[in-house]
Amino acid sequence: MSANELDPCVKLPLDNRILEGVVDKAKDWALMHGACMRSKVNFSKDSLQFAPFVLLPSTFPRKEFNKAVSIQPILNELVHKVAHDYEFLSKSLESTIRVDEFTGNLFKIYETVRSEGVAQPISLGLIRSDIMLESHCPESSGCGHCSPYCCWKQVEVNTIASGFGWLGPASAAIHRYVLQELGHGDKLKNVPKNTALEGLCGGMLEAWKLYDDPQSVILFVVEDVTYNICDQRFHEFEIRRQNPSVIVIRRTLTEIANSAKLGNNKELIIDDLTVAVVYFRSGYEPAQYPSDREWSARLLIERSLAIKCPSIHYHLAGTKKVQQALAAPNILGKFLDDPAKIEAVQEIFTGLYSLDLDEHGNKAAEMAIMNPDSYVLKPQREGGGNNVYGEKVSEVLQSMTDSSERTAWILMERIIPPIQKGYMIRPGGPSIPKLVDLVSELGIFGVIIGNATTIFTNSQVGYMLRTKLSDADEGGVAAGSGALDSPFLID
Repeated sequence: MSANELDPCVKLPLDNRILEGVVDKAKDWALMHGACMRSKVNFSKDSLQFAPFVLLPSTFPRKEFNKAVSIQPILNELVHKVAHDYEFLSKSLESTIRVDEFTGNLFKIYETVRSEGVAQPISLGLIRSDIMLESHCPESSGCGHCSPYCCWKQVEVNTIASGFGWLGPASAAIHRYVLQELGHGDKLKNVPKNTALEGLCGGMLEAWKLYDDPQSVILFVVEDVTYNICDQRFHEFEIRRQNPSVIVIRRTLTEIANSAKLGNNKELIIDDLTVAVVYFRSGYEPAQYPSDREWSARLLIERSLAIKCPSIHYHLAGTKKVQQALAAPNILGKFLDDPAKIEAVQEIFTGLYSLDLDEHGNKAAEMAIMNPDSYVLKPQREGGGNNVYGEKVSEVLQSMTDSSERTAWILMERIIPPIQKGYMIRPGGPSIPKLVDLVSELGIFGVIIGNATTIFTNSQVGYMLRTKLSDADEGGVAAGSGALDSPFLID
């Protein structure tokens, strides 16, 4: 075993006969319990296929998992306070909004609503902080323990369409079933309970109660074509389970443009229904705004009395550029007044660098051009498949030399996670899968509700784990390159 490799939760490889049998059972279990997506190749609203998953849960150190869980409320608080700081958002995004049309359009909506007066001061944040174990800390860190990991670092914070509130718990359920089938029922205690779905939906219902209209509905803003349908629908079903009187409606931005209006008190009204809470599962990438009508719909929502998840300022607070600005020296103290909180957050940041056209940006670009494998180039986009890795980092940066386009990107030190052996199960894959090298990314969910002066609710509510082949750059399950997973906690 290599120095940065974690032991699997059971002895591998499995006997082929046993492997084939349990894979067949696990696929059927996933299909029959909603761990599914619609096919991007043969799309049909009437059919589902199981979402790609890792057969066995991936080993993850309990201490680091608990640390990630405990720090989430601090990160929620940080995002909330950043979102309500106009000066910081404006300064952080100043160069980006001049060259990145999408972020610029979001910022225009922010400015418009702010100048008109915000109708709804309360925001709902359903936030996910994504992290990876780090096995190669820089020498300057003074870390003396780097085998097979030394710590974990934050990859990013997601403030819009933070998915897998259902598929996270579903993957843990798959793994409990598989471990039981393999005769390892004694290991079930090491797969932690996951209440992400209950917690996230509970947050939406709490916001609905704050709106204080028992006839009002919750609106899911969805894509024109939804592949990740189970993850969305199970949120809807859970809301109805927790409070059967609350109706959930689904509309695209185009449909909202065609049918939504504001009432006399700026209520958001769609098809004669008053909307209390707007939950965005779309609206985070340019293709989801094919015309000015969709942008007008987003502006109408932001002007309304509905509680938004996220509000426009929360959306902007989750951009890569703002996250990079937060990692700069002496910035966290502006938002967190407890030195222990500041230290805890500062520890989880990896190197994040501005690429503005100045001395600091030029130095960062030069570092990455000289050593591209050590960095990731990130644009202001969500949804997976947008980052640049390896030699392409150098190529892209050199193509943007002296171009203002560079200011729309940030540079992040690449995290090198420990690998472990496992089986990745995909639709259409072999009945006996190969044993492969895998790496994982843990997401911790948080719920926060508040206004500019008061936080009403702030909690950590669950987790998800995504895993990819160790030589793959991107790992998004919905984007097609990763697989569902769950942590198997070790001491």
